[in-house]
Amino acid sequence: MSSRAVVTGIAGQDGSYLAECLLERDYGVVGIVQDASRDYSNLAGVRDRIELVETNLLDHGALAALLREHRPTEIYNLASPSFVPRSWDQPLETAEFAAVGMTSLLEALRSVDESIRLYQASSAAVFGDPVETPQTEQTPYRARSPYGAAKAFADFLVAGYRDQYGLHASCGILFNHESPRRSHEFLPAKVAHAAVAIARGRETELVLGGLDSRRDWGYAPDFVEAMWRMLQQDAPDDYVIATGELHSVRELVELAFAHVGLDWREHVRVDESLVRRVDHPIVGDASKARARLGWRPTVTFEQLVALLVDAAS
Repeated sequence: MSSRAVVTGIAGQDGSYLAECLLERDYGVVGIVQDASRDYSNLAGVRDRIELVETNLLDHGALAALLREHRPTEIYNLASPSFVPRSWDQPLETAEFAAVGMTSLLEALRSVDESIRLYQASSAAVFGDPVETPQTEQTPYRARSPYGAAKAFADFLVAGYRDQYGLHASCGILFNHESPRRSHEFLPAKVAHAAVAIARGRETELVLGGLDSRRDWGYAPDFVEAMWRMLQQDAPDDYVIATGELHSVRELVELAFAHVGLDWREHVRVDESLVRRVDHPIVGDASKARARLGWRPTVTFEQLVALLVDAAS
């Protein structure tokens, strides 16, 4: 076992898939969690092969002690609130974990071993109201939410530490990516579970805030593969990770309900009061990741929707 990784946010969707990705490559994996005694369902399949430790991400000293003890070759920072609308309800918590937490981690890394490679999970939310479509690594940041602003801060900080100290630190600017491990508050999971519930008679309708919004939706295991590939490069850099395809909520709903044999028009109601005030089409151009990392998505939008519905059944 020549490689060892520390993963923050390991119990979430991306963290759990990343743990599996790393274990398949014979890594030792240490996950940072808030409560190591909890039964994290996303980690059920690998719990006995990883080590979970409780560490405060805002405590530079505690992080440095953890790094000295476990001596990782790589760190993957995935810990931060990830549901953008909620960041308006919890702006201070969002800023603490996504921005201050990144600062604490960078300082801990620098004080222990500057050769450790770092991956920072960024988000398409940094583009906010984008000035161009599709978005690339050169698209100006115009964050329009506490979540997007905190991620933008972390990205700028990573770039600054990379330049100042020569760290191998990379940001993955991730567009929407889903899986059966995603919380039901995210739209694709919400639609999939509603379609199954209605088909089985447990519910009668699905209420949504509009059908015309469009997103670039990918498959989470594909995205964590890109994270790992970034840290295997000779030089650090930032990469957009996206499918490059826009799909509407209407397409999502139609595919999900058709998969359970229902006509969505008979079961979906639009509530105009739920329509987002600001809703720009966000779609990424991952040409750089394709060319340099040899990365590409393996699951189509149609396959992703079917997968989510099957998992909800």
